[in-house]
Amino acid sequence: MYIMDTMKNNLRYLIILAVGISLFIGTLPRAEAQTIIRDTEIENTMNEWAAPIYKAAEIAPDNVHIILVQSDDINAFVAGGANIFFYTGLLTKTDNPDEIIGVLAHELGHISGGHLIATRDALERATYESIIGTIIGIGAAIATGDSGAAIAVGGGASGVAQRRFLAHSRVNESSADQAALSYFETAELSSDGLASFMRKLESEELLPASQQSEYVRTHPITRNRIEALESRAQSSPFKDRPYPPEWIEQHARLKAKLTGFINPGRVPWVYDDRDDSIPARYARAIAAYRENRVNESLHQIDELLALEPKNAYFLELKGQMLVDFGRIAEGIPVYRRSVEILGKAPLIRIALGHALLENGDSSANMKEAITHLDRALQDEPRSARAHRLIATAYGRLGQEDLAKIHLAEEAVLQGNLPYAKHQAEAALKNIKKGSREWLQARDILAHIENVENKG
Repeated sequence: MYIMDTMKNNLRYLIILAVGISLFIGTLPRAEAQTIIRDTEIENTMNEWAAPIYKAAEIAPDNVHIILVQSDDINAFVAGGANIFFYTGLLTKTDNPDEIIGVLAHELGHISGGHLIATRDALERATYESIIGTIIGIGAAIATGDSGAAIAVGGGASGVAQRRFLAHSRVNESSADQAALSYFETAELSSDGLASFMRKLESEELLPASQQSEYVRTHPITRNRIEALESRAQSSPFKDRPYPPEWIEQHARLKAKLTGFINPGRVPWVYDDRDDSIPARYARAIAAYRENRVNESLHQIDELLALEPKNAYFLELKGQMLVDFGRIAEGIPVYRRSVEILGKAPLIRIALGHALLENGDSSANMKEAITHLDRALQDEPRSARAHRLIATAYGRLGQEDLAKIHLAEEAVLQGNLPYAKHQAEAALKNIKKGSREWLQARDILAHIENVENKG
């Protein structure tokens, strides 16, 4: 699991968006707390649960990206294309996978219904950190052109701008509900999870807006909506059809992983000492790692691997532990084994590429890193980190022009278009015309020109 500080990585991007009203930079207290979490296990798990829903919605799974936002608040939304952002607070509030699938189906309903957030074209080719950074605070006001939102932020109420940016009308909410319910019918799955999740939040409608969760503020929940969901769920011929038991275990591990990484100090309170389940042991191993208890964490992950030696996610965690504890040479083969088992594992390939770069400047390390990073970028084209790492590898091999192309790609993703343009133009001077790299540099320049012309 990799936790990325949105504001640290994207402050430059927000300043670019805020040209002319930079005095608003100081009014972003909420943004500072927002971070993006990328985790192969959680994303793969949620995509596995959603597979029947994707099929029913006639949406290609590869076109949808599930991104986690570290926040205790409860929310989910679509932004920057078919990207569904889930707050970790929402995931930890659920009691079963049914509720997560219900929310996911609802958000797919917004995608299918064309209720997407209207943002600048630049966000279609931006990091997920940049997208969430834009949505929070001044970015929301500027990207939407909503002067009312800008005024609200100027007054210190960045949450108002954010809610305006994310809010759906009640008509859209009803439409997304109906679409979600139709997906469940087609997939022959129970839709009770969506109704039960809404019931959990219903009481918040009576609270002052400042005390409501973001989900309630941006997704109006009415008694009529809940009654319609419950009625449809009860009349469905699939209402009593249970979800696969392995999904229940996956849900327990998902919550354990989030607790261990985000709130390691709470693990002893959530999981009793007598709880010897895999999720409880998983949470303890992660908490020990997060609290830098080296020997204990490695012992605990080894015990889990003894039970499930081919668990790629346990292997990934052990690789991450070893690398972070400075035992890089030991971590690399563990990462390799995880990638070998999963095959398509872009985030783990990026971690492996980083470990190879840290393990020395040998040509073999650099070439293997490039192989993994290049493969990862096929599935994670928005990863600024992968572009930075592959640029480093090319630079160490003396292939400066190829390094410049990836520095340009990284800059585009982070919104630093002048720097991206400079790097792409410099690379074009020496790269063979018509080559893949030449076409890549030309594409970068064409994108920059398009954004500048529309800006």
